[in-house]
Amino acid sequence: MNGMFQTIKRGWLPGILIWVFLACDRDKKSEVTELAPIPVKVAKVAVASEGYFSAGSGPIKAVNSTTISTRMMGLVERIPVKVGQKVRKGQILVSIRNADLKAKKAQAEASIIEAEAGFANAEKDYQRYVNLYNQNSASQKELDDIMVRYETAKARYSAAKEMANEVDAQFAYANIRAPFSGVVTNIHTDEGALANPGMPLVSLESPGNFEVEAKVPETNITGLQPGAQAKVFIKVLNTTVKGKLTELSTSAQFSGGQYLATVELQEVPGELLSGMFASVFFPDDTEETIAAAFVPRSALIEKGQLTGVYTIGPDNTAILRWLRLGKPRGEEVEVLSGLEMDEKYILSAEGKLFNGAKVAIQ
Repeated sequence: MNGMFQTIKRGWLPGILIWVFLACDRDKKSEVTELAPIPVKVAKVAVASEGYFSAGSGPIKAVNSTTISTRMMGLVERIPVKVGQKVRKGQILVSIRNADLKAKKAQAEASIIEAEAGFANAEKDYQRYVNLYNQNSASQKELDDIMVRYETAKARYSAAKEMANEVDAQFAYANIRAPFSGVVTNIHTDEGALANPGMPLVSLESPGNFEVEAKVPETNITGLQPGAQAKVFIKVLNTTVKGKLTELSTSAQFSGGQYLATVELQEVPGELLSGMFASVFFPDDTEETIAAAFVPRSALIEKGQLTGVYTIGPDNTAILRWLRLGKPRGEEVEVLSGLEMDEKYILSAEGKLFNGAKVAIQ
């Protein structure tokens, strides 16, 4: 009887353990299903063409941009603009205290009045002596003397006007105005600060047209000419746009065998901002053009020797897909296998992802 009881106990024990395991597993599944979906951003696998070489990376900037300084020394009296503000051409950006300049202007205006009166008087005398000379009532010596007085008065009047013009020109450096319509991107000084000649005061750019500078290695410079097409990968936007080579340096004397190239963007995404970093790629005619898939490095998941990305599975769940990777291309890396062309993957998540996690696509 005892042996039979022990046999039954031994038979019940595995069953009890299985029941406990299934109950715990049901609790875990219930816990997973009860978790709130993780907000994620997705992107499609970028389809590009091999046969492009990287020309480096650089910040995107507006084609029409400038940093304004002054030629005079003085205290910054007023800065009527703010960073991000749109301004019109000719609008005052910075005012520098110009009390001394106003005094010089008053002196110049007084000199003009004095010189103008002297010139008018000398001109009348000259005309009178010309008439007397024509009537044989004045000698040549008297006419010559009065002509000298006339020319001297005329020169003084011209010099006074030029002095006034010079003072007016100085006012252009006391009231810094926008050279073109655009947006204030930076203010390098404060009200009350001392402005020195050549010191940056305000940075301004005209949005709409953007460009990026890259350095082309000497091994790829042959055959590259302004007007060549390019691809520009904007990292933060995870997008590639078309570009055109507008300027190409013909010397690499001071750049270590690399030639500075300026590429203007032919497509401008709505989210693009000046200062975003981009990678530039030019066609390489020495290589065969083959369609290839690329994903950004920031989306990759590494576990040991394995690398993958999370894709979107059934019912909006995260599925980890292991990949076989090829060569890098700037901030992207080639995918040899594991993803299909134009397939969606998770670019970023506002939480920790795991296989089967519910996601909400933003």
